[in-house]
Amino acid sequence: MDRQEVYVIGRDSAPQYLRLDAGEELSMTLVVPPGTDTLYTLEVDLCGPGASLDLAGLYLCPEAGKVDLRVLVRHAVGGCTSRQLFKGIVGGTARAAFDGLIYVAQDAQKTQAFQENHTLLLSDTARVESRPQLEIYADDVQCSHGATTGYLNPDELFYMRSRGIPEAEARRLQMIAFLAPVLRRLPEPLIEEIHACLS
Repeated sequence: MDRQEVYVIGRDSAPQYLRLDAGEELSMTLVVPPGTDTLYTLEVDLCGPGASLDLAGLYLCPEAGKVDLRVLVRHAVGGCTSRQLFKGIVGGTARAAFDGLIYVAQDAQKTQAFQENHTLLLSDTARVESRPQLEIYADDVQCSHGATTGYLNPDELFYMRSRGIPEAEARRLQMIAFLAPVLRRLPEPLIEEIHACLS
């Protein structure tokens, strides 16, 4: 069974536990819009060979508030794949945290599991904590995790402004480009809603 799901945290009833059995494929995207203070946890068990999880998310806290995302993906058997990509924009006095753990059981050989978390800071008072983790007990696996936190690129801003683009619009375009890998997974009305939040 192959399915695609999109959830807006604070608006939709997003699942907190999922089990994928043999051959099941799930593409799931989570969106945390501005003004949503949340602690969201998700656990996923890959329990059958060939199960596949493609999980992505974005969180927007441009001014204030707190977002805490916690994701646990367990590879219980071999031959499964999981990919995670989370992107966030945090500004003002907002706080964001991402805790992600990939667990690979001893018999889960041929596992492929990848996790990334990237965040843009819009102010010196915004804070983000990113804790991607791997716990691996099998030896024939391909697994990686990574995190970055940074600011808008001043060289790109300068280039766009030198081409006549106002600073506010240049910043907005940079943010949209940063979020693009997750935005392209969303339905058009939700993309437009997020674009409006970045204005």
